[in-house]
Amino acid sequence: MVRTREFDMDAAVDAAIGVFWRQGYAATSIQDLVEATGVGRGSLYAAFGSKAGLHEAALIRYVERSTAESGARLQRAAPAREVLRDLLVSLVDATVLDPERRGCLITNTATERLPHDRVAARVVGDALDRNATSIAAVLRRAREGGELPPDADVTAMADLLVTTIQGLRVQGKAGADRRRLLAVVDLVLSGLFVKD
Repeated sequence: MVRTREFDMDAAVDAAIGVFWRQGYAATSIQDLVEATGVGRGSLYAAFGSKAGLHEAALIRYVERSTAESGARLQRAAPAREVLRDLLVSLVDATVLDPERRGCLITNTATERLPHDRVAARVVGDALDRNATSIAAVLRRAREGGELPPDADVTAMADLLVTTIQGLRVQGKAGADRRRLLAVVDLVLSGLFVKD
């Protein structure tokens, strides 16, 4: 008879997000995950296969949540510059107002696990591509609405903004203050939305 799993997988993944986000992958032990999830070592291995398997599940869950939050902000009916500034400011605030300055789990994983971890590379790459696609859609609407020149390269602009987001998260994690990061946000946006 097959034994049913005796723990909440979603709760375990959520608890693992917190541990990996706070400590990083290498500094997190299986015992840390056992204590955070309240799930025994054998059950964690049975459910996720390994620490790497649980990290993948946690990273995917984090990506789903963060891209959904960003996507909702980008759907707002407002001028593109305002929409994009709102997104960038929200990410700055998420970093600098966090007492632990954890940064972004996607960015943290990229700097710690890539390029050697192919699974993490795929998840991170997909997350960055999804962000770029969502931002490019805002920029495309801006181009069609006359907020950007007709020949604006929205793909390159979106890539610039995704790169800016990653840099803001790293700088924020490293202790940069909000004022300094918002100056970067405004400088980048002023370069994209040049007034005639």
